[in-house]
Amino acid sequence: MFYCNAVGSQTEIVFDGASLIFDKDANLCKALPMFEETMESVVLNDDGTIAAPILEPASRMPDKQLNPDGLEEELNIAQIHAALILGIKDYFEKMGFTKAIIGSSGGIDSAVTLALACEALGKENVKAVLMPSPYSTDHSVNDAVELSKNLENDYEIIRINNVYESLLSTVEPLFNNLPFSLAEENMQSRIRGNILMSIANKFGYILLNTSNKSELATGYGTLYGDMAGGLGVLGDCYKLQVYALAKYINRDKEIIPENIISKAPSAELRPNQKDSDSLPDYNILDKILFQYIEKRLGPVEIKAQGFDAALVDRVLKLVNVNEYKRNQFCPIIRVSPKAFGVGRRVPIVGKYLS
Repeated sequence: MFYCNAVGSQTEIVFDGASLIFDKDANLCKALPMFEETMESVVLNDDGTIAAPILEPASRMPDKQLNPDGLEEELNIAQIHAALILGIKDYFEKMGFTKAIIGSSGGIDSAVTLALACEALGKENVKAVLMPSPYSTDHSVNDAVELSKNLENDYEIIRINNVYESLLSTVEPLFNNLPFSLAEENMQSRIRGNILMSIANKFGYILLNTSNKSELATGYGTLYGDMAGGLGVLGDCYKLQVYALAKYINRDKEIIPENIISKAPSAELRPNQKDSDSLPDYNILDKILFQYIEKRLGPVEIKAQGFDAALVDRVLKLVNVNEYKRNQFCPIIRVSPKAFGVGRRVPIVGKYLS
């Protein structure tokens, strides 16, 4: 049997190659590489045997990215890495694009996206823009600068303090001294999105989105702000997988600064903000999301696995009520059995589980 697979990306779908050749006794004799084009000659004898060595069973098929019991963020991370590189590269080449722009925050998601983009497109074709606000920490700016120096890509620092203060002053008569809230937080994100899109329009860049699957699932993102972009690079990778990707990128030398990997994740839209203020710990959140999204289990089955009942209800409600955000999101490179977008279509308005 000659099992011949396509290689390449068509927007969200990544065809992985990995063609296989079996002899008449069902022995695997040749396995072609994943995520890269190749050409091989194989001699098929008249008796149905193949003039090629029989491969060891371990070489037959790759392990699944996610195991049946829950999220295993480090399984097949090399394959996920290769798939994302191919997804970015083919999207740009087939659309006739050459240059990418990324908002670099000093956080893990933008760091991994920037590293992937530089590998896929070449460091000379990737621009990072650092846009610190009044709530950005010095170490975040320093981490983002160190990352770009390690990658040797072009970067700019554009402080948004003045724009933010001007916008606050503009809406102050309407806000009428109401307490600081999500509205003021999201202004910063939308200012950044506006700046990134303006630079992209001016110089012909495509904005790469840095949101991960955990954030998209729970609505932890700002429409027309950090959810802007032409292609979602990490939108099918849970947060724990993003950390695993960072470690894989650093497998030979430190590219992503260790401080980016080790520090507590934060949107830095208010003083001392951390993701854990709004979301459960990612070690728990990602497992619940996996059971609901990939495994398509309901609340009863998920709770039966030992997860806190109130937490399960809260997480599943977050997924359901934020479908309207995902419906407005850009295409996502698919690396899992159930990706948002083409892989998971549900109504925006739904009363299920309510």
